[in-house]
Amino acid sequence: MMKLYGKPPTRALRAIWLLNELGLEYEMLPVDLLQGENRQHDFLSLNPAGKVPVLVDGSLVVTESAAIQLYLAEKYPQAGFIPETVENRAQMYRWIFFLVTEIEQPLWRIARHTFIYPEEKRLPQDVDLARQECVEMVAVLERHMQEREFMVGDRLSVADFNAAYTLDWANEEKMLDGAPRLREYLTSMYARPTAPPTIAEAFASLL
Repeated sequence: MMKLYGKPPTRALRAIWLLNELGLEYEMLPVDLLQGENRQHDFLSLNPAGKVPVLVDGSLVVTESAAIQLYLAEKYPQAGFIPETVENRAQMYRWIFFLVTEIEQPLWRIARHTFIYPEEKRLPQDVDLARQECVEMVAVLERHMQEREFMVGDRLSVADFNAAYTLDWANEEKMLDGAPRLREYLTSMYARPTAPPTIAEAFASLL
């Protein structure tokens, strides 16, 4: 049975979504970041970066949430989450990389400088810059999704499952206020019966 290290509301949600969509059994092994469990020797032997999620499938260890999503989709091609044509695969990779670099990274900067870093290391001016950059990139994706049901082509792909988590995070930071199509898209993705908890739901369950 596959093992997934991590827990909501982290990016483990991306891996959980693919596992759910594929109907796979797996063992969830929570990693408490606040208690430093990601810095213990056993975990660092799996991921020297000390980050979650980590997927263990037999002797294979896969880190990075987007890579885990792609691995699962490629291992179970019958689900059709990897586009058939090289052109559509190129577009899938394009939007996955766009999401994790152009939208997720500003969100990380905001998180770091609002509650992750010690207060003396926080840079409020970087929060303002990150918000501006994120809103600009959200606008790019909003234009792309006009008249589209899916990120790429005419069916779901890994790009959609990647996007849903990223946009949920952006929505929590009020970055989608000017993106009605993306809000609609986000609602439709989380209406799927296999959808994991939203970030807000996951945080609420911790209280």
